[in-house]
Amino acid sequence: MSDSASSGSRIVFFGTPYFAAYILEYLEKAGENIVAVVTTPEKEQGRGLKTRPSIMQEKAQELGIPILAPEKLRDEKFLEDLRAFNAGIFCVVAYKILPREVFTIPRLGAFNIHTSLLPKYRGAAPMNWAIIKGEKETGVTTFLLDEKVDTGNILLQEAVAIGNNETVGDLHDKLMHLGSRLALETIHGLSNKSLSPFPQLNSEASPAPKIFPQDCILDFSLSAEQVHNKIRGLSPFPTAVAILPNGERMKVYSCIILKNFIGKPKPGVFIVSTENKRLVVGTTTEPIELLEVQRENKKRMSAEDFLRGARNIFD
Repeated sequence: MSDSASSGSRIVFFGTPYFAAYILEYLEKAGENIVAVVTTPEKEQGRGLKTRPSIMQEKAQELGIPILAPEKLRDEKFLEDLRAFNAGIFCVVAYKILPREVFTIPRLGAFNIHTSLLPKYRGAAPMNWAIIKGEKETGVTTFLLDEKVDTGNILLQEAVAIGNNETVGDLHDKLMHLGSRLALETIHGLSNKSLSPFPQLNSEASPAPKIFPQDCILDFSLSAEQVHNKIRGLSPFPTAVAILPNGERMKVYSCIILKNFIGKPKPGVFIVSTENKRLVVGTTTEPIELLEVQRENKKRMSAEDFLRGARNIFD
């Protein structure tokens, strides 16, 4: 199967964030016939609350692809418009849960691109949770849509290693490129009927729920490795948060585990080390050094720069 030749199928693409917009452009450049894009409606953004299109809308406009942005996916007018495109395949990347009325429309199938090795890490934040849980590998799975979230029969799957210091930002870009290639291979496989879907083993499933602000708060009563994994699993977004001795919340983007640090601060105890240039905090195992941080309403900075203006916090 060659990636250079178009599948010939008419495709409707569903998605909203940059990850999806990148894959859309990849498929378009590969010569695939994207006949429409379905994305979220324009919403108010920024301080001025101006109505702005999503990244996906901007990319679709740039590529000259018709856009549908329904408020409700069961709206009859939307369903009529969708059927009118006469698409053989629906490709879904980081979009809403599609109801049966939608995902049963295409004759060749509707498939989703999921950033985990399903059935592991079903849910909204698989990349984050794979790193937070200390996984050494993850990957991308394409699967046929079903009524239950992330449970459909698998079409293609490919694994990648997770580095010891890799952040979710690093992993996002790696899986975005892998997802683009697997999306194209899946479209070709559905078009020429060369794929053999196989069921997921529900007994091996694990959750990857949406991450809320309270989930980002660091717990230094855990091991250094667990704290390190949480920081990189939330970096750069939504970002781990440390509660400072004065009660202030500080975002933490990166850290290192100090294997040979002299002295062992108690869990949660902060130490300003070596003339205010290093910020160290204790865990139940080794201490960790915070490297990149951000105070509330301030810019992201090194811990050294942070300490220049934060001396009173640790007195």
